[in-house]
Amino acid sequence: MKKTKKLTLLSIFTAAALVLSYIEMLLPPIYSAVPGVKIGLANIIIIFLIYKFSFKSAIAVSVVRVVLISLMFGNAVILIYSLAGAVLSLCFMAILKKINCFSVLGVSIVGAVTHNLGQVITAIILMETVQIGYYMVVLSISGTLAGIAVGIVSAYVLKYTANFKI
Repeated sequence: MKKTKKLTLLSIFTAAALVLSYIEMLLPPIYSAVPGVKIGLANIIIIFLIYKFSFKSAIAVSVVRVVLISLMFGNAVILIYSLAGAVLSLCFMAILKKINCFSVLGVSIVGAVTHNLGQVITAIILMETVQIGYYMVVLSISGTLAGIAVGIVSAYVLKYTANFKI
C-alpha cells in the first residue's frame, strides 16, 4: 500500500475512534457506583485495525487517540492511565490474534479486561497501595461484558468488510 493511502486511511480510522470516544463520553455512566466503567467503543476500530491492517497501525491509532482525547477532555493523569491500559490491551490482543487461538470475541474480551488491568496496575504504582487491586473484581466483570459487546460488533464489522480492499 502506498504511504499516502495508508496515512489517509489511518487518519480516517483515528478520527472515527475519536468520534466513538467522544460519543462514549456523552453517555451516562453505566454503573455510577464504580467510576471509570466504560464500553470502549473505540476498540471496534482498534480490533478492525489489528485484523485488517497491522499491530503497528493499531498502536499508532490507539496512541494518537488516547493522547488527543486526554488533551481535549482530560489531563496528564488520565493520559497515563489510558496509555497504560491501551498498551497492555493492544499487546495481549495482538498476541492472541497472532497465535490464532481465540475468536474476535475472545480477543475483544481479553483486550477489555487487560485494559482494566493496566489501569489498576498503574493506580497501584501511583497510589502506592495494593488495596486498589480489589477493584479488579468489578472491572473484570464489567470488562468481560464490555468485551462481549465490542467483540460482537467487531465480528460483524470484520464479516461485512471481508471484501474491503486496502
